Amino acid sequence: MYKDGWTSDIACALPAEVQDHYWRGGLHPFFEHLGPEGWLRGLQARAGGTANQDDFGLLLKFGADCIGAVGIRPADGEIPHTDADPHTLDEAAAVPGRTLSGVQKKLLAYQDETGFHPAARLEDPATHIAKFNRDDLPTLVQNERLSLELGRQVLGTDEITKAAVAQLAGFEGIALLVERFDRENGDAQRLEDFAQILEKPRGREFDGKYDSSYEEAAEAVIRFSARARIDLGRYFALVAFNLVLGNADAHLKNFSLLERPEGLRLSPAYDLLNTIVYPTYDRSSALAIDGRKREFEAIDRPLVEKLGDNLGLPKAAVGQILDRLRDRFRNAKALEIGRNVQPDDFRAGWSETITNNLGRIL
Repeated sequence: MYKDGWTSDIACALPAEVQDHYWRGGLHPFFEHLGPEGWLRGLQARAGGTANQDDFGLLLKFGADCIGAVGIRPADGEIPHTDADPHTLDEAAAVPGRTLSGVQKKLLAYQDETGFHPAARLEDPATHIAKFNRDDLPTLVQNERLSLELGRQVLGTDEITKAAVAQLAGFEGIALLVERFDRENGDAQRLEDFAQILEKPRGREFDGKYDSSYEEAAEAVIRFSARARIDLGRYFALVAFNLVLGNADAHLKNFSLLERPEGLRLSPAYDLLNTIVYPTYDRSSALAIDGRKREFEAIDRPLVEKLGDNLGLPKAAVGQILDRLRDRFRNAKALEIGRNVQPDDFRAGWSETITNNLGRIL
C-alpha cells in the first residue's frame, strides 16, 4: 500500500497510480526476488532464526539494504547492530540488514587503499560483490573473469559490469570482486531484474526465473525502457552473446533495468559464465526460444535470426548485430588464451566450447 500522496513508482510492477497492491500467492514477486537464494538463504535463515521459506521474515532481518533502491525495515525502523569482526565467510555474509539475491557463494564488500574488505557492518560501504568458487567447481571465479573480459571485447566495455580478481582481507583464496552499478557516489540506484518486472513468483525451488522465454523477457525492455528501440537491440545482442558463450543459466534475474538520468535503461551485463563447459550443468537454454527451450547443440544462426524477428527487430538490424558479434568474437584476445595452454587447463575447454558455438551460431 502506498502512502496517501505518494506519486513515485518503486517498481515497474507496482505503479503508484494504484495505491493498494495485492498478490494472491503471498508476498509480491518484486519483494520475493530481493531475498537470497541457495547458500546465503540457508545461512541467513539460521543466523536470523527464520524459516527458510519465510521471504518476508528474512527481508525484515536482512533486507534494509538490498540490490537496487528498495529496502525493507521493521515498523520501528530498528536494524540489529553488530560490531563483529567476521573471520569466516559465513560470519561476514550474515551481517544484519544486508542481503543479496542469487545462488553462488557471495557477500558484500568494499575497497579502500589497502585492498578489499567484507562489509561487516551496516555502516560499511558496500560497493562490491565478492563471489567465490565452489568446492566442486574451483574454476567459477576464473570462468566469470574470462567471460566478462570476453564480453567487454565483443559487446563493448560500457556494456559489461566492472570486476577484478582479488583476495578479500582475512580470507584465503581468490574472489571475483564485482563493482556494483546500483550504487553511485554512495546513493542507491533503482534496479529491477526481469523476474521482478514480469511478476514471476520465485517458486518453491526458485525456478520461477526459468519460467519464461527470451521473447517474453524482451517485453520488460519494450514496456519500460526510456530508449526501448536502442535497448531492444542491446538486449538481443546480449542474448546472442550468452548463447555463443555457452551460458545455459542466462535466466530472467540475469537481465535488469537500471535507473539513469533519462529513465530506466538496460543495465550493464553481469553473471556471465560459460556453464556448458561443466558436465554438471544443464545443456539447454535457460529460457525458451521460439516456443521451447533449446539444446545448445541445436542452436544455430537461423534460430537466433528467428528470435530477432520474434522480438520485432528489422531483418537488416538482426543481420548487422549478428555479423558485428561474429567479427568481434573472431578478433577477441580472450579466446586466444585457450590456444596457448595445456589441454587439461580449464581455459582450453572454456575457449574450445565458445569457438564451437561461434562456428555454429554466428
